[in-house]
Amino acid sequence: LEAQCVEQLKQQPGKTRNLLEDAQLEEKVNRLSRDDDVYSLLARSICPEIFGHEDVKKALLVLMVGAPTRTMKDGMKLRGDLHVCLMGDPGVAKSQLLKHVSMVAPRGVYTTGRGASGVGLTASINKDPQTGQTTLEGGALVLADKGICCIDEFDKMEETERTAIHEVMEQQTVSIAKAGITTTLNARATVLAAANPAYSRYDTRRSPAENMALPASLLSRFDLMWLILDRADAELDAALAQHVLNVHRVSSSGSASTQSISEEVLEPSELRAYVAKARTFTPEVPKELNEYIACAYAEMRAEEAASENPHSYTTARTLLGILRLSEALARLRFSDNVEQGDVDEALRLMQMSKISLLESRDSRGRASNDPISEIYGIVRDYAVRSGSQEVPFQKAMRLIQPRGFREEQLRTCLDEYASLNVWSLDDNMNVLFGEDDLPV
Repeated sequence: LEAQCVEQLKQQPGKTRNLLEDAQLEEKVNRLSRDDDVYSLLARSICPEIFGHEDVKKALLVLMVGAPTRTMKDGMKLRGDLHVCLMGDPGVAKSQLLKHVSMVAPRGVYTTGRGASGVGLTASINKDPQTGQTTLEGGALVLADKGICCIDEFDKMEETERTAIHEVMEQQTVSIAKAGITTTLNARATVLAAANPAYSRYDTRRSPAENMALPASLLSRFDLMWLILDRADAELDAALAQHVLNVHRVSSSGSASTQSISEEVLEPSELRAYVAKARTFTPEVPKELNEYIACAYAEMRAEEAASENPHSYTTARTLLGILRLSEALARLRFSDNVEQGDVDEALRLMQMSKISLLESRDSRGRASNDPISEIYGIVRDYAVRSGSQEVPFQKAMRLIQPRGFREEQLRTCLDEYASLNVWSLDDNMNVLFGEDDLPV
């Protein structure tokens, strides 16, 4: 290797010496580990400028810590990295959370689905214009090996490019067979994705699977899928406004520190050091908890089977997700053994993520096949088939009349979905879709 200058840009994976070389910082980390409220304190320290989202921040904290990777005797590996997907309305601070995690994590890479191609995420084959030699360059997931890869605008990715992530999320490798080069690259990265609903804003009349517009094979690979909705609540809105005003006041005074915004938060360097030391522990699940975890998993499967409209996918990967969450929580305590309290908190986080999906389903208390929802599906399907961003009112009438719907129901549907910013209406009640509202 011939070079004139070498500069380290990222912390080496698995190395905590540089993060804990300060004696005072290491002493504070050890003191925090003995605090009973360290779990909540660490969660509050993640993006303290963002109001609320307590459980979401706890899920991100567990994601940053992760669980140890297990290697079986036959060579098979069980991944320990957690994958989390944040789905929600625009303006709920999903991108801010991703950006903060990528900055705080000892090793993090931030990219967007709109600007990342399949080879940009995995690996690409390039030819040197001077020597003519073929070179292999790693993508974002390869560069984030033993770190966190934050993918924003996950829903904007093309389907062919999104399939490249399937192998990375489960096998944690990237297989390359191009231009005479056949090799396998390590991509032992945690995937944190943020996506907007398929209809720009979350449609509470439709199921979560229809809103996400992502295949079940990909959704099952996420350990936690969190839905963040922008609901109108006078009390919460007033508290949010006060928090935002306080943040702006502090930043304008020239002392925009986390301590000024909230008294009980840690500095990013302290949070990074705590996470780095927690990742050095290798907790194990004792035999006494095997039956407890198995019964909890069987109960989750039974509840999904009994539900007429299941709102999540509970598979064997869910059981592995419970184990990974439990081990990550044990790491936060600097412990080598998983306790029942860790399993209960893991089940609570998983249940809260599913409740967020279930509440969106029941927020209006209507069935998915009510007339308003069916009319919406007819109008939108016509716009997708025709490739037009405008559906005239008279054309919509001709579409719904053969199915027994009335003009009053059409007008109600147009007004309700216009209030949700799914589409807009002109003076003649013609439906106008935005450029990003319809799939390409």
